Amino acid sequence: MDNYAYNNNQYSYPYHHGYPPPNQDPYPPSPYQYPYNSPQYAYPSYPPPTSHSGPIDYPHSHYGTIPYAYPPYPVSPNPIPPSIQHHGSFRNASSPYPYRQSLSGHHPPPETNPELHSRHNTLSVHTRHESTSALGANTDGIPSNASAYPPSDDHLSNLHISDSHPTASASPRAPSGPPLPASTSTTEPQSPVYGHATPGFLYGYPNQSFSEGAYLGRVDSSNHSVFSHTGSFNGSIQSKGMQVVPYQKSSTRVLLLHGNLDIWVCDAKNLPNMDWFLKTLGNVFGRLPVSATNKIEGHMQRKITSDPYVSIAIGGAVVGRTFVINNSENPVWMQHFYVPVAHYASEVHFVVKDSDIVGSQLIGVVPIPVEQIYLGEKIEGIFPVLNNSGKPCKPGAVLRLSIQYTPMEKLSFYHHGVGAGPDYLGVPGTYFPLRKGGTVTLYQDGHVPHGCLPNLKLDQETTYVHGKCWSDIFDAIRQARRLIYITGWSVWYKVRLVRDAGPASSCTLGEILKSKSQEGVRVLLLIWDDPTSRSILGYKTDGVMQTHDEETRRFFKHSSVQVLLCPRNAGKSHSWVKQKEVGTIYTHHQKTVIVDADAGGNKRKIIAFLGGLDLCDGRYDTPHHPLFRTLETVHKDDYHNPTFTGNVAGCPREPWHDLHCRIDGPAAYDVLVNFEERWFKGKKPRAINKLKMSYDDALLRIERIPDIIGVSDFPKVNDNDPEAWHVQIFRSIDSNSVKGFPKDPKDATRKNLVCGKNLLIDMSIHTAYVKAIRAAQHFIYIENQYFIGSSYNWNSYKDLGANNLIPMEIALKIASKIKANERFAAYIVVPMWPEGVPTGSATQRILFWQHKTMQMMYQTIYRALVEAGLEGAFSPQDFLNFFCLGNREVDGFVSSGLGSPSTANTPQGLSRRSRRFMIYVHSKGMIVDDEYVILGSANINQRSMEGTRDTEIAMGAYQPRHTWARNLSNPHGQIYGYRMSLWAEHLGVVEDCFTQPESIECVRRVKQMSEMNWKQFAADEVTEMRGHLLKYPVEVDRKGKVRPLPGCETFPDVGGNIVGSFLGIQENLTI
Repeated sequence: MDNYAYNNNQYSYPYHHGYPPPNQDPYPPSPYQYPYNSPQYAYPSYPPPTSHSGPIDYPHSHYGTIPYAYPPYPVSPNPIPPSIQHHGSFRNASSPYPYRQSLSGHHPPPETNPELHSRHNTLSVHTRHESTSALGANTDGIPSNASAYPPSDDHLSNLHISDSHPTASASPRAPSGPPLPASTSTTEPQSPVYGHATPGFLYGYPNQSFSEGAYLGRVDSSNHSVFSHTGSFNGSIQSKGMQVVPYQKSSTRVLLLHGNLDIWVCDAKNLPNMDWFLKTLGNVFGRLPVSATNKIEGHMQRKITSDPYVSIAIGGAVVGRTFVINNSENPVWMQHFYVPVAHYASEVHFVVKDSDIVGSQLIGVVPIPVEQIYLGEKIEGIFPVLNNSGKPCKPGAVLRLSIQYTPMEKLSFYHHGVGAGPDYLGVPGTYFPLRKGGTVTLYQDGHVPHGCLPNLKLDQETTYVHGKCWSDIFDAIRQARRLIYITGWSVWYKVRLVRDAGPASSCTLGEILKSKSQEGVRVLLLIWDDPTSRSILGYKTDGVMQTHDEETRRFFKHSSVQVLLCPRNAGKSHSWVKQKEVGTIYTHHQKTVIVDADAGGNKRKIIAFLGGLDLCDGRYDTPHHPLFRTLETVHKDDYHNPTFTGNVAGCPREPWHDLHCRIDGPAAYDVLVNFEERWFKGKKPRAINKLKMSYDDALLRIERIPDIIGVSDFPKVNDNDPEAWHVQIFRSIDSNSVKGFPKDPKDATRKNLVCGKNLLIDMSIHTAYVKAIRAAQHFIYIENQYFIGSSYNWNSYKDLGANNLIPMEIALKIASKIKANERFAAYIVVPMWPEGVPTGSATQRILFWQHKTMQMMYQTIYRALVEAGLEGAFSPQDFLNFFCLGNREVDGFVSSGLGSPSTANTPQGLSRRSRRFMIYVHSKGMIVDDEYVILGSANINQRSMEGTRDTEIAMGAYQPRHTWARNLSNPHGQIYGYRMSLWAEHLGVVEDCFTQPESIECVRRVKQMSEMNWKQFAADEVTEMRGHLLKYPVEVDRKGKVRPLPGCETFPDVGGNIVGSFLGIQENLTI
């Protein structure tokens, strides 16, 4: 049908047995050849890898029973106090303070100076985010995320960033014991914090703890010292039966908190009335005639005092937040948090705020020194709420709380990878439980032609089967009998799912969906409503993102296919600014296909596909990632390359690399539940429709369809079955996007949801990533469209708000392995640049934040090497490497019908002449130790991880028969085969060392090959590329400093600084 003759591959893949030694030609002839006829030419060989000492032995043992009941997070016993040793000092660009000690094995943040912690630097973050600037950064919630999609510059002019950022704890709350009853009276509730503090239960803070500036509310913006210089608590009126813990100053040190915090926020007393103006206004209106009062007063009678809530902040990053209690100066929360932390800090701040219509207002803060909790003591008591001058914000204003820290070394739950046996219950504290049984099919790219990739041997003498994702989706839709539900960021009715199978190749997605709906199958499409795409009175706009949402809606308008265009809305309880921000720059980013399938015995079952599944233009690709060869065949009506503007005749297409999966088993029903919850929310009746008893019967009630089996009908799984899978579904989503979350935030704990300011949040994707990284024992392999996070530990822009823990957790994992003298490696594959014009301001910002993330990780690793005395033997890149993908094609394959060339010195002209372009990495996945895989729609940035921004869905899965704990050796199940298949695609070869990714031999070999590929990609001479994995084009020196490659500061052909640039105001679009 085209130039792809899949059975005629000239490119070899030595496989599994008899790999050639690295000093031979890494691309010898073999039966696995690329599917096009190419001329014979010489390929540059990778040089042999450098030698190294023998592998490190790893002790392995079987899992014991996990000592906790699902779903709560595991809580380990009180830790043994670690020994403290003196540590050298480091520099901090933003706050120069010497701290005299640091724990051995814990590494100060990059370029920080561990001195006495400045109150100005620790608390000013709360001040900044109390401002009402329309384009401010966010720290009151876990702040923003990277732009997920191209071209983004048009959004920048429309940004409105809220001054009240709804955020959640960095982990689900799950009490270690039975939930405590909430009290609605002013009597003291029963809690882990006793109403009477123990005599002498004082937390001292010696003098000179704090400097000038901080916590400036909108009303009181004076620039006084945050805390007074007196050594005792002044002016408090103690409530009956309560003893307040006096506030004293102490010398606070910056320490690394890496583990979990167990926190209770119980209640507060005597908070000030921050709404005194409204109350006064209400009193004035009360003196008016009744008719005038009714017209003017509105809701003022209902809002006469503060609406308090508490944010918990560490090192400037918010890790937890209580719900808002309206109109109360004595609020009772009784709220529990169990959150992972990986932060350098001198204090944990409990920031009390008043929720207002236009944002939030600072009431006061309770600081708890990290030194007091570091050794594992439980700190509990009643603490004064202090204003910006260090005095009580109101006489008698107090907050009751408890906090306890458990370090990583005491959390045995993370010490052995994925657990073995029936007692392992997956990622705890999540909305959906671990589902045992069923199967998972893992896919790479849209299509893998037969013979395109090598045969890979697995355990039990089985062979890894390369799935064909889009063909399987086509077949699943065609065979559906009851339902077809599709969720997408973009769904285009013109896309062809099959392109190499005769008549099916001409069938579009829209045609097959219409055909199935005419057969009586319920076909529902839930698509993000791009606010820039409109069709009003015949006037049509394509939208900035070109998602085809309006086109698809119009195509199905007069059919039985139902299309729901769902805008990304913030709730009405949010401020106007926040509503505009959410609606303008955030999206519904979930991508799923759900169908019924044959279950045997005349029964049907639910199966689900998920991943980077955008069923739209530009996404269909194969592991060969052609640039020019398919422009007049496979991609003739499917050209996509948003890097170019203007004339694109003869320009390369943008190749597309992605990861997907199919879930067949109980977990597929959780994907269905997600669809139903979102559909009900999107179809919520409005206006007169609210009067209808039943406003929407589009969703099928599968429990009423006797031939569809339920979750409980699946056979009990046998963990000894080598093909068995255990699967868990995760999400990033909030109560503004789903129907079914509890209305009362006090009920959130039972569903493992966390609280934002005015909403409930499922952020279990972030929880799953953190758990998997912490449990990793050997290596981590990541492919993701973005990699931005842990900005609280950058050497600058610490308050940006990209506070997800993932980069910091990876860096600390490597640091801990260095300290233990064990091997560990992390491989991270990202796009060469974010999709769009690389010189654009939004793209440059994303690259800049990515560079800051890389820099932080490498310097954390370097400091670990120095502390272990290994900086001479190893470099940071012996443990962590970043890669991208690219391709080149020689001139001999250009079709004569490609049109006239572009102007010579434009990106189009240069790319056409150089015959090269990046392969866009749209993947969102992670493989850990060849035993656990996470795949989905979520990028590694704040947009995808926070839960209040882009909506996302993902799955985590493993095979119980193929884990380290079960086998005491390298697992060789489907996940191992998947990773090896991806590496074969990217590197063009399979070598022995690839089976030990953590080994120094493998790390240096892959790095060496990627450097050779980069040189070939960047060279003036045009040669065919067999391997696509390129080193990310930056230079990392032995001290972890990340710089542009000498002589290559911008991307070839298309321009744009490789390390990015930042000018202007911080915003939430690009993080």
